[in-house]
Amino acid sequence: MKFKLLVVDDEKNIREGLAASLEMDGYEVVTAAQGDEGWKRFQKGDLDLVITDLRMAGLSGEELLKRITAESPGIPVIVLTGHGTVETAVAAMRNGAYDFLTKPVNLDRLSLLVKRALQNRELVLKHRRMEEELERHKQFETIIGTSGPMRRVFDTISRVAPAKASVLITGESGVGKELVADAIHGLSPRRRKPLVKVHCAALAASLLESELFGHEKGSFTGATTRKRGRFELAHEGTLFLDEIGEIDQNIQIKLLRVLQEKKFERVGGEETIETDVRIVAATNKNLKEEIEKGNFREDLYFRLNVVNIFIPPLRERKDDLPLLITAFLKEFAGENEKTVDTIDEKARAAIYAYDWPGNVRELRNCMESAVVMAKGPVITVDDLPPTLRRKSEEGWIRIPLGTSLEDAEKIIIRDTLTFLQGNKSKTAEMLAIGRKTLHRKLSPGGGRMLHDEGRGNSQAGVHVPATRGNER
Repeated sequence: MKFKLLVVDDEKNIREGLAASLEMDGYEVVTAAQGDEGWKRFQKGDLDLVITDLRMAGLSGEELLKRITAESPGIPVIVLTGHGTVETAVAAMRNGAYDFLTKPVNLDRLSLLVKRALQNRELVLKHRRMEEELERHKQFETIIGTSGPMRRVFDTISRVAPAKASVLITGESGVGKELVADAIHGLSPRRRKPLVKVHCAALAASLLESELFGHEKGSFTGATTRKRGRFELAHEGTLFLDEIGEIDQNIQIKLLRVLQEKKFERVGGEETIETDVRIVAATNKNLKEEIEKGNFREDLYFRLNVVNIFIPPLRERKDDLPLLITAFLKEFAGENEKTVDTIDEKARAAIYAYDWPGNVRELRNCMESAVVMAKGPVITVDDLPPTLRRKSEEGWIRIPLGTSLEDAEKIIIRDTLTFLQGNKSKTAEMLAIGRKTLHRKLSPGGGRMLHDEGRGNSQAGVHVPATRGNER
């Protein structure tokens, strides 16, 4: 990596001499003849170190030093002065200078100072990168999944987090939209500022307006004091608007204005307040359908939906079930001080067979209940909630011991066909056979007994899963 340095000095000979010496050391050097010119060059970025004279006409070296350290505290600044007093040195160091040199400049001493300053900067940047990487992993730890759909979600989060664009998170209830909002904020440059959350569906329209924008004392009955709204509280941070599809038209108009102009007034107030807030919104509604119904403004939709992140339902990413189950078992076993650490085969089959309409939230609640109810270290079907216990009976076929392979095949085809309400295409798909093969086995002589025989007796037998997670 080739470092880029800025030399600011109003004496041409000194400026050019320093630049030539530093270029011989292998650095790229740019120069400025005045403090104002140096500040403009600094604002372009891509600089690693600044060397500046303290006494210059116009913007002084002291003022340039203060601006640089305020704007970019990590950039080392070495100051030069022809007045080598202790007071000057102390003042420069107090204002954030890395070190100082008196004129005439000892080039060997300068070379050593620059080398040390840049080495120190490299260590700081490396440490910062490590912290950011750890923070990145920490943010993603709460969102569990390695399936293809979830890898795409992680990739989108990583790319959108550093930006300022509004994000709309969509998906069914319980998929983890709030966790995605947390990750976006946690990986963004705003992570040290507030992340303020508002559940729009939980408040009536009048209360939501006050909650978002605040109100002045006496603006309505019960407004005994001035209240700051969530937009003020989230200044320079992130505002997460959950269930954005539930807000009424009047608030939609005010919200649109804030997004366009970054300004608003409190309820009952006249003062215009400016705000710098990144908006992350979420909804389980189809906002395009709501626009067609006249329930949601199209212009607001486009302002919110700059980047869309769709969180797939759990039934479409069942590859993530093992990780989710393991994580929830560990969490709730620890909370309840139990040694539950696994699930038996039949209980696991019931979990895979279930469609999880409540998504990850429902699975989490199920695992908490199962851990609480478990009598030993292994969760059984009896420990699962009633809905899943019923599913365990639906998802298994009983084949009596002693049944021939030919008859076992017939029972499997018959019960799978019944389970799928006669849908032959789905039956063939579930059994991993072609439709022609299924039709042949169902044809007269090839399988009349499939429809005529009873389901079998209740004697001890072999349980065979009727489904691997594909269910109508």
